[in-house]
Parts: sequence; C-alpha cells; structure tokens
Amino acid sequence: MPQRESGSQRTPVTEDERLLTQLPRERRAFTKTDSWRVLRIMGEFVEGFDTLSDVHNAVTIFGSARTLSGDVYYEKAVETSRLLAREGFPIITGGGPGIMEAANRGAQEGNGLSIGCNIELPFEQELNSYVDRAINFRYFFVRKTMFMKYAMAFVVFPGGYGTLDELFEALTLIQTGKVKLFPVVLFGRDYWSGMIEWLRARVAGEGKISTTDLDLFQVTDSPSEAVAIISGARDSRGRALDASREP
Repeated sequence: MPQRESGSQRTPVTEDERLLTQLPRERRAFTKTDSWRVLRIMGEFVEGFDTLSDVHNAVTIFGSARTLSGDVYYEKAVETSRLLAREGFPIITGGGPGIMEAANRGAQEGNGLSIGCNIELPFEQELNSYVDRAINFRYFFVRKTMFMKYAMAFVVFPGGYGTLDELFEALTLIQTGKVKLFPVVLFGRDYWSGMIEWLRARVAGEGKISTTDLDLFQVTDSPSEAVAIISGARDSRGRALDASREP
C-alpha cells in the first residue's frame, strides 16, 4: 500500500483517502484515474452483492473494536449473537476484534452463519477467527451498504465514532422512510443514557427531531429481550409480506 508522511512516521494511504482527498503528489495521477476508481467501486458492490446474495434476515451487530474478552459487554454480545443464531438469524459484523469478534463467536456457537465485512485501514485490521464468510472492502460506504442491505435489524453495543456513524445512519434511513420494520436495539442502558437524554432534551426539545423519532430505537440490557424485539419484527415483516401478496 502507498505510504504517506505523517511527522516522523510513514502511514499507509487507504483507497478511501485517495477517493476523498487529492494528495499533493498524486494530483495529476488522481485526475486520470477517477473513472477507473468508479469501476473499482462498482467491483466492490458486485463482489458484496454476489457473496451475500443468499443471506436473508440477518442481524448486524456493532460495537467497539477495543472491547476486550472478559468485558461484560463482550460476554453479552456473545450471548446475544448466540441466541439470535439459534433463532435462525445470520450475523454480520465488521469482522474485526472486540464486539465484532464477540458477535461472530456467538454466531458460531449458535450454529449460525457468521459474516465479517472487513475494511482497509491505515494499520491493518485482521479478520477475527470466528468469521465463516468474509469480504474485504476498500471503501467504507460500500461496506456500510452491505451492513444495511442484508440485515433486518441492528444491535448496537457501546462503541466510538464508527459505531455512532452506523447508528445514526440507520436512524436516518428509518426516519425518512427508506427502510421499514427495522428495529435498532441499543445494548447497555448506562452507556447510552446520556446520549438519549441529550436527544430528548436538546435535539427533540429544540424541535430538531420529533419526539416520536425517539421511538425509532429501543434500549435493553438483556440479550433475550433484544432477540424478542428482533424476532417480533421478523414476524411482523412476514405478515406484511403475506398481506401484500393477497389479491
């Protein structure tokens, strides 16, 4: 991978950075390769769609890559994923360590399909050892499409910027009617309580969102409750589909 100078260090230049930034030494090459980059992006979409074409009603699980084995949320992610897998839900994660590893591990323990959508980062992120089906992506936005397209629910464990990015993108798609009957479960009341109160008091309080938008997600500390919420949504989807087929 090409290198970029950063102070006294040389760090890899990712394809996302190449796409979004004109690096000084690459301006001439960049203007000549944009069209080809579009084909590379198209290729990633095609590979993702082809690899996951048989996946239905998956659950995507997010959370911090920094969560260590033995942490309470790691163990809860394993349990939640294991219960979901036993109910027939494939599990999708970002394929890395932390909560992602815990969710893939739970999927295997529940004899379910364990999927990892890995991403190119400046410092290599390796797939965890619990992934059955892996896809490697260069571009975040392609990867994010796979998280949403093949899932019918998100479970969001405590995490950082990446986790929040996925959470609010899902909520935006639900709020604007792009996806329907799509439960978003926030796991960990203590962790999410400050953000939820801010959304209620500040964002909804000032009319930036409707108070009903706070109903677009649910909060729990219970793996079995998370599974019940998602199973109920799957049943509702099935009934809605059957109704749409009636003459």
